[in-house]
Amino acid sequence: MSAHFSRRIENWNTALASMKGQLVTCLTDWQMAKSPVRAAGVPHPYWPRNLSIPGYVANDRSMHEILSFLFSVSGLFLLSTWVLTGRKWARDGRGQEFGVARRLAICWFAVCGFIHGVVEGWFSLYYDVIPSDQSFLSQLWKEYSRGDSRYVIADNFTVCMETVTAWFWGPLSLWTVFAFLANKPCRFVLQLMVSLGQLYGAVLYFYTEHRDGYSHSQMGHPLYFWFYFVFMNILWIIIPLVLILDAWRHLQQAQTHTDLAQKEKTN
Repeated sequence: MSAHFSRRIENWNTALASMKGQLVTCLTDWQMAKSPVRAAGVPHPYWPRNLSIPGYVANDRSMHEILSFLFSVSGLFLLSTWVLTGRKWARDGRGQEFGVARRLAICWFAVCGFIHGVVEGWFSLYYDVIPSDQSFLSQLWKEYSRGDSRYVIADNFTVCMETVTAWFWGPLSLWTVFAFLANKPCRFVLQLMVSLGQLYGAVLYFYTEHRDGYSHSQMGHPLYFWFYFVFMNILWIIIPLVLILDAWRHLQQAQTHTDLAQKEKTN
């Protein structure tokens, strides 16, 4: 009787232990569901919070270091080009000095050459290792990804769009700078091509994220959403639009002049 009672106690203990194990498993699953970032195995600051980024390593450089580099180098390109376009030998197609608006446009293409060719060029080459890489430009992209996490997960659209931007619009931007300084006949054709490409890429960039419900950024955050995501990209809509209209006007005038010359020759 005692042995039978002991066996029953032992069975109850086994059942209780099993129930305890199942309860612990359920609680663990519930906690992981509430904290999906840790459930993915690697804590990170990106949105959506359940994003899985295997191998992610946090930046060891501060936001101020990264932004100071980006704006300092961009400012250096802008200032150098501004000085260059003000030299005595720098003249427009009429032999006159470049106006302020034209000088600013040339400076814009110089800065674009740096950003497209170097910064976005880095992403196009190393997008697959950026989450775990601690190179300076990789850390720059990890910082920017706080405004758009598509860059830290190598989203197909961003990889394709940035690759085209880096390898086409980067070199063509620098060619545009040279074409204006050397008064090449193709200068406004280049301006139109590059600006159209930039505008098209920026519109798709915003529209694809809009269709995703702006899920890759902390919606409304003053720095990450409004500055990183909105302001730093909307420039590539506003400025290219102005330059497209400018190129359109000049090319239209050139075509009008050509048509008149052809008529006079015919008559």
